[in-house]
Amino acid sequence: MRKGLAILLTFVLTLGNLGLIRPARALGVELQTDAVSAVLMDAASGKILWEKDAQQELPPASVTKLMTLLVAAEAVKEGKVKLTDKVTSSENASKLGGSQIYLEPGETFTLEQLLYAVAVGSANDACVAVAEHICGTEEAFVEEMNKKAQELGLKNTHFVNAYGLPAAGHYTSAYDLAVMAREALKYPLVMQLTGTKEYDLRGGKFKLWNTNKLLWWYPGSEGFKTGWTNEAHYCLASTVKRDGLRLICVVMGVPKPKGHFAESMKIYNWGFANYAYKEFAPAGQKQGVVKVLKGNRDEVVVTTDQPLGVTTEKGKGKNIWLETKLKPEVTAPVRAGEKLGEVLLYQGDKPLQTVDLVAQTSVKRAKIYEQIGRTLRAVFGF
Repeated sequence: MRKGLAILLTFVLTLGNLGLIRPARALGVELQTDAVSAVLMDAASGKILWEKDAQQELPPASVTKLMTLLVAAEAVKEGKVKLTDKVTSSENASKLGGSQIYLEPGETFTLEQLLYAVAVGSANDACVAVAEHICGTEEAFVEEMNKKAQELGLKNTHFVNAYGLPAAGHYTSAYDLAVMAREALKYPLVMQLTGTKEYDLRGGKFKLWNTNKLLWWYPGSEGFKTGWTNEAHYCLASTVKRDGLRLICVVMGVPKPKGHFAESMKIYNWGFANYAYKEFAPAGQKQGVVKVLKGNRDEVVVTTDQPLGVTTEKGKGKNIWLETKLKPEVTAPVRAGEKLGEVLLYQGDKPLQTVDLVAQTSVKRAKIYEQIGRTLRAVFGF
């Protein structure tokens, strides 16, 4: 009996050494999903931590509205429109079916109210009203959506409408949606809109409840968008942050009601169990000083322009080190926010992240008499 066990153990070890069998973790069998396509992304780096057919082109249903909100938020940021703008509903917007706030032709809301209707209530009619206000027509707005997709390098995305009802040629992928979500994190307005649990319209007579139930059910959940049609099944693009680690999860084509929430939570559980974020410096932290020539000050403090940190697999975040590169000196004037160096994060000899080091304050060019006085003090000590 013992001899047989010894032979079996030797056989198993031999297969393992040959790479013919691997731990369940390496095979990825520890995480399975009912989603047709799914992805888990590290928001800080954009690195894919886990995926299932993430590049597959699929109908996104109302997750389309993530791009709608992104384009709208960009228009607000650029000053093209204001949240306080009065938007009057067209007959075209009022005719739209599916999820809606039942706009009447000629009914007026602020742009901000309509954006909440899009983000919280997933209102298709509000999408059209927003699109027409920003670009004149929904068709022109959809062109902007596709332009933004190209700017982000999305290769498996094409939009036909601003709301996500089924249409020929309207598709995206889980990976592309994750990239959109990562871009949306740069816009506080999108996070504010999609992270709102409930919102009142028409003086409180029409209440909207956010369709993303992770906001209630999963600690650290902060926003983004759900979707459902018979064609697309259940979809969700979401983000969760815990202990400094922000993850983005997208699931598409989940067959069961509420399954997009269950599958997302399962994937998040796996992500937070296996990965951790280590911060080396927050945004705005002092990283050194640079000498300034011909300025009204002799030096300027440099700080990180964004957080410096890395997401690593738990137990494997070792041998991480920093290299700081600063200009030895600069000539005034220096602008606040001007790049004066960078700090590089390595693990072993592998580069992980690069963050710019920028001037904390502006330094004006000194007047001639100030420069002469500084020179005399340096030479004669007075």
